[in-house]
Amino acid sequence: MWTIIKFDKNKLDFLKKDLEKKLGKDFIIYKPKLLIQKYKKNKSTSREVNLLGDYLFCFHNNFKNPETINRLKFTKGLKYFLNGFIKSQKEINKFIQKCKGSENNKGYLSSDFFETHLNKEYTFHEGPFIGMIFKILQLQKNKINIMLGNKRTTIVKNQFLYSPN
Repeated sequence: MWTIIKFDKNKLDFLKKDLEKKLGKDFIIYKPKLLIQKYKKNKSTSREVNLLGDYLFCFHNNFKNPETINRLKFTKGLKYFLNGFIKSQKEINKFIQKCKGSENNKGYLSSDFFETHLNKEYTFHEGPFIGMIFKILQLQKNKINIMLGNKRTTIVKNQFLYSPN
C-alpha cells in the first residue's frame, strides 16, 4: 500500500535509514523528479527538482495497519503522513504509473508527463531555448508547431523538456 510522506529535505537519508530499521528492507520510496537546465553567463547548469517538493511516495504492505503508521510518526526526517491515503490508492497508483511511464532513460520525467493543449503557453527547460516561453499552435503525432516570440517554428515533441507556464 502506498502512502504519501512529507519529509525534511535535509534529513532524507535519516528517514530512509530509520524506515529500514523499523520496516525492514521491503519498502519502496518513489520521488518523481525533473532535470532543469538553465543558462547563466553563457554556461549551462542543470539541477534536479523533486516534482512534489518535499513529498514522496512510500510503499509497504503494512501501511494498511494504522498501528504501523502510529509507530512511524516519530521517525527522523518525517514531518507527517498525508491523511486519506488508504482511500486514494487507485489515484496514487495511477499517478505513479503515469510518472514512471513518462520517465526517460536517466529516471527523470520527460515532457510526455505534461499534457499539451493548443493556444497555451509553455516554458522550455532544456535545449537552446531554455527559459523561453512559447505557445502551441498545432499538435501533430511527433511534432509541435509553436510560436516563439514572433517566430513560427516546428519542434520534435519529445526532444525538449517543457512545462506549462
